Amino acid sequence: MMRLSTAEAAAASGYSHQQIRDLEHTGVIPAASRRANGYREFDEVHLHALRAYRELAIAVGPVVARRTLSEVWNAESDVAAALLSALHVDLMREREQALDALAALRAIGGEPDAAPADAMTITELSAALGVRASTLRFWEDEDLVHPERVTARAARSYPPAAIREARIVAALRAAAYRIPQVHATITALRSMAEIDGPITALESRLGAISERMSVLLRVGAVILELYRR
Repeated sequence: MMRLSTAEAAAASGYSHQQIRDLEHTGVIPAASRRANGYREFDEVHLHALRAYRELAIAVGPVVARRTLSEVWNAESDVAAALLSALHVDLMREREQALDALAALRAIGGEPDAAPADAMTITELSAALGVRASTLRFWEDEDLVHPERVTARAARSYPPAAIREARIVAALRAAAYRIPQVHATITALRSMAEIDGPITALESRLGAISERMSVLLRVGAVILELYRR
């Protein structure tokens, strides 16, 4: 079995000395043994674990990858398998959300323009979208939706253009897009009056999720094999 110093493990894995010490200290890789002089000593299991962390971070992000691996190495075998399986569930949920949003955007794009009489109140629109009225007011504050103000009490009225924006915002938020990303999309839509941009973005996102799923399948098998050693 190979015996590697921290410097040798760094050279073999592509991580810096400090990164390896940090990953070992936080439990992201198994604990290193110690030489008589107190220095860390690594072997091929640690190298495989370092590479597995790099791939897992690609699949689920570095924060989740660090948290998961720090739990896996110290868990019972059934718990370790469950922790990795949960990552697949999360990715599948992310894929389903993106598919739902894509379907929603395509449906919106295929509908004829609504007549002015189709304007809705905030209560009607919140019910149609399945969100709270306070959520619509928040979207308005974030410049995502532009309702009109009518009546002496300045009640909100959502004309067809605002309804369309609200539906697109709801679809993108359901796909876990953050407010700044949604704002960028809505701003682009207002300038080009069509939805090919966000559809293309969602299609690209689905492709990326598919690649991450493949990586997760591959690295999950590696991690479980390392766990059994």
